[in-house]
Amino acid sequence: MANILENNFSDILKTDAYAFLQSNEHLGKHVILLGLAGSYSYGTNNESSDIDVRGVALNRKSDLIGMTSFEQYVDIETDTTIYGLNKLITLLLNCNPNTIELLGLNSEHYLYLNNFGKELISNAKLFLSKRAIQSFGGYADAQLRRLQNALARDSYPQSEREQHIFNSVKNAMYDFQKRYQHFENGAIHIYIDKAACSDFETEIFIDTNLTHYPLRDYQNIWNEMHNIVRDYDKIGKRNRKKDSNHLNKHAMHLIRLFMMAIDILEKGEIITYRSKEHLLLLEIRNGAYQKSDGTFREEFYELLNEYENKLDYAAAHTTLPDNPDMEAVQAYLMSVNEKVVHDEIS
Repeated sequence: MANILENNFSDILKTDAYAFLQSNEHLGKHVILLGLAGSYSYGTNNESSDIDVRGVALNRKSDLIGMTSFEQYVDIETDTTIYGLNKLITLLLNCNPNTIELLGLNSEHYLYLNNFGKELISNAKLFLSKRAIQSFGGYADAQLRRLQNALARDSYPQSEREQHIFNSVKNAMYDFQKRYQHFENGAIHIYIDKAACSDFETEIFIDTNLTHYPLRDYQNIWNEMHNIVRDYDKIGKRNRKKDSNHLNKHAMHLIRLFMMAIDILEKGEIITYRSKEHLLLLEIRNGAYQKSDGTFREEFYELLNEYENKLDYAAAHTTLPDNPDMEAVQAYLMSVNEKVVHDEIS
């Protein structure tokens, strides 16, 4: 990869751990962009931060007009995810936070960038729309729920913890309708009632009435609900210091998501590295807003409320379109894929 940029991180691509970049049939010359992800890309890294890499690869000729397919490649050992361009475009169209941030890195955080990668970045504004309100808001809500749920496991009475589990399961059920075979409302019904278990005050119950329903979909639904409950049952088995670090990291990412969303809606810009808010985010991550009992000070919730109000204002006054210009996006994607089909990549 002759176009590897000169910076402090690019040498990692030359190590044996990243040999898959050359050996995998979907990668190699098809890779157009590699960049840092996670804490290093946000400017919130500390001495324990891992190096995460995200990237983009062109779909191969056989993916476009043949019988092969490629959506993404994941290497767990190096925490690397590389998206196929076609898959990436679908995520970018919804302003998916985990992928849209790849188009707004600091220049020194791009580890590899060729002309196709530069063209993708130059077209970043094609993907910005009011969809960011829902996508970033949804991610922020999930982050807040993680924070609330973690605190609930440690400091709330059993009945309130049960309510948090119920909220998490109910939230997951909304998503089930998108991902699994449709079932009529009421076919799976969850609710809280007086506990049958003698150790509980209240308990979650479920009523099911399904017929001719795919077994694998039902298994997946059950497993996801089981995993939510299981996570709460780990009380007393957790490393308190590690939990504190995770809580503060959740809190930091919650505020960071608001910051990025506001930039997109107000300025039409993707700003991944938070230089202006660097100290604030590090303070949150380092526990400046956490009390000795693990809960968060009132100042944090005031800060959260401030950013929620800013996002509401930005959403109400943004000049971004409701949806991306699909014709422009299609023209861009077709121009790239035509070059692949005509063997015009080096």
